[in-house]
Amino acid sequence: MPNSQYEKLARGALLEITTDASIGALVGEQIESEGTVSVLFSSALPGYPGWNWTVSVAHVEGEEPTVLEAELMPAEGALLSPDWVPWSERLAEYKAAQAATEAADAEKAAAEEASDDDDLDDDDDEGDDEFGSSVLHGGDLDGVDIDASDDDDDVDDDFDTGAFRGGDHEGVSVDDLDDSGDDDDEDDEDDDDSDDAELDDDDDDDDSDDDDDDDSDEED
Repeated sequence: MPNSQYEKLARGALLEITTDASIGALVGEQIESEGTVSVLFSSALPGYPGWNWTVSVAHVEGEEPTVLEAELMPAEGALLSPDWVPWSERLAEYKAAQAATEAADAEKAAAEEASDDDDLDDDDDEGDDEFGSSVLHGGDLDGVDIDASDDDDDVDDDFDTGAFRGGDHEGVSVDDLDDSGDDDDEDDEDDDDSDDAELDDDDDDDDSDDDDDDDSDEED
């Protein structure tokens, strides 16, 4: 593995002009002249395969090394075009890549559609469980007691069908109410008969008084 005493200095100089991610591994050193060394790093910059970051360092005896310049330079063969590939082969590779992409997209769409269908089925099942079972029937819904509502309907049905005619409702005997009604009718009839008898007696008294008056007039 190559190493250089100037690696840290050269890498620090490169970080002033590029990002750390674009700087690859140390390639080595290259002596340019007496007291001058170029430190090479591979390039990780997109679009520049085979290029090297080059940092020139000057080191005079008795002095601290200093950076002269930093730049991106092509390595041997970096500017040559790749080997020629026949069009038919490139077209076949392109079509194969397109087919693979379309198949992956179709599979992903099918999976999403199946997931949506499952979610809808789950929602329908939950709706059936809530409204089709007795879970809500034993409690309240929006502040309304469903059991109480059913009881009211039963009471209405009982009143409509006469089911309470032979029993009690809220502690009151309906038969007693009917008997009381009959007693009231009899009392009314007795009162009417008594009133008629009193009227007859009054009429008889008036007739008796009239007869007495007539007899008195005749005597006079």
